[in-house]
Amino acid sequence: MLSVFIELSSLLALTTLVTLIIKKLKQPLVVGYIISGIVAGPYFLNLLKAEDELELFAKVGIVFLLFIVGLYLSPKVIQEVGKVSLLMGLGQVFFTSLIGFLISIALGIDKLAALYVAIALTFSSTIIILKLITDKKDMQKIYAKIAVGLLLVQDVFAAIIMIFITMSSTGGEQGLLVTLAYTLTKAGLILLFLFLTSKFILPKLVGYTAQSAELLFLAALAWGMGLASLFAYLGFSIEIGALIAGVTLSVTPYSIEIASRLKPLRDFFIIIFFILLGSQLQVDNLGSLIVPAIVLSLFVLIGNPIIVIILMNHLGFNRKTSYMAGMTVAQISEFSLILGALGLRVGHLSADILSLITLVGLITIAGSTYMILYSEKLYPKLTKFLVFLELLKRKTTDPGSVGENFDSVIFGFDRVGHLFAGALKKLELSFLVVDFNPQSRERVDLLGLDSRFGDAADIEFLSELPLQKPKVIISTIPDNATNVLITTHFRERSAKAIIIPMAQTKAEALELYRSGATYVLMPHYIGAEYIAKLINTNGTRSDQYHSLRTKHQKSLIKK
Repeated sequence: MLSVFIELSSLLALTTLVTLIIKKLKQPLVVGYIISGIVAGPYFLNLLKAEDELELFAKVGIVFLLFIVGLYLSPKVIQEVGKVSLLMGLGQVFFTSLIGFLISIALGIDKLAALYVAIALTFSSTIIILKLITDKKDMQKIYAKIAVGLLLVQDVFAAIIMIFITMSSTGGEQGLLVTLAYTLTKAGLILLFLFLTSKFILPKLVGYTAQSAELLFLAALAWGMGLASLFAYLGFSIEIGALIAGVTLSVTPYSIEIASRLKPLRDFFIIIFFILLGSQLQVDNLGSLIVPAIVLSLFVLIGNPIIVIILMNHLGFNRKTSYMAGMTVAQISEFSLILGALGLRVGHLSADILSLITLVGLITIAGSTYMILYSEKLYPKLTKFLVFLELLKRKTTDPGSVGENFDSVIFGFDRVGHLFAGALKKLELSFLVVDFNPQSRERVDLLGLDSRFGDAADIEFLSELPLQKPKVIISTIPDNATNVLITTHFRERSAKAIIIPMAQTKAEALELYRSGATYVLMPHYIGAEYIAKLINTNGTRSDQYHSLRTKHQKSLIKK
């Protein structure tokens, strides 16, 4: 036991040193974990002696990773993603896997292994993409919303693939149809049990345990690992069991809290998984793997973005939005590595193929990090090449908008846009609402307002809006870089236009004023100022606030 502890301590110390270097190079830490495994493996330091114990840690890490992914796969979230992300996800998975399979066959890989490799190339890293988009503060932009939806579709596809692999590995000498029927029957009974449990028992149980944060954490652990064990016992994989365990809890109001509490555990155990994965890399065969790894990596780094850009063009998105979304899928994910490890475990893959997938993961994760971080700077240099990917030429205006011209525009309707719409109506100004949120667009359509679907962060989209002589420009978008672009663009078009963007901080407001804003909306400041006036006027007499309270409630219901 002491030797295992010393080995684990040594591994963590080594991994810390390696990841410090990786962080200095601005690479995702997962690259450092895999490289640490290579260094600790049999070809270099040979530190891994207690592989059975570490393998258990790695399995627990996979369970936590998939459990947390499941917690974010709420049916409500999937519904919000909309048809665009579903079409994008299915199209990307189909074309990437098809082309990837053909490339793998051309490289001399046998058909079953080529199928694994092709599927591995379709998955993009949820962890890495969300981390990089968040670091860039782009989560509210349209390309980020589409990327998140695409990731959800990939996660669902990954779950289906894992079920299929489990089915195919348990067939034995039985016929495939018999195995399929038996497996589907078991799956149906399990899903029926989970549906009834999630509807009638789980909400009450989770609600009761939520009275104590520690009890909620313990109950979530027991549910996730218990369901993963049940699936493994019934002949399925622990991976799919963990994912479904998360999905069943995703509909509860405590899913985010559970996920946040589990993430530190996930991070620790998944580090061990990636270290073990790196240690299994066949370094002695690296010479024979390097050419296929480079070819497949180039396909992921260049081909995957091209596929997404073309698909988005066909769905009507402009050049920059398509490009930005395409940049996010230029790597393979932790799911790809888990898929490879699962294929090795069930006997479908050799260690060489797992090493190939791991090597492609290292190359693409490293390369795509720079592509995402510097996507804005790369865009002007790649524009002339992107033109050739626009197989479906977009019209400069939306259908039915020919000859239209508006006095004003409101960017973002979901928050307080309806108030500004009312004000512009009273001034008898014709105005346009711009929003990329499908739910907001539905509300705008119900109100009978003219609208456009698009990304205000795209200068080409702003130039195409039917505003010849803009009078009032209002933006409730929370992203300051977008508001600066809107302000600068419309100030150049009209020196007399009233431009009112929104800012969250004093520094943002001052930047907007320097960009040419007429007045900057600061909700927190204005709200606090209004409440201070209410207190000064009404004092501490609660009855004085009653009519204000009633009026406020009625206005909220109307909205």
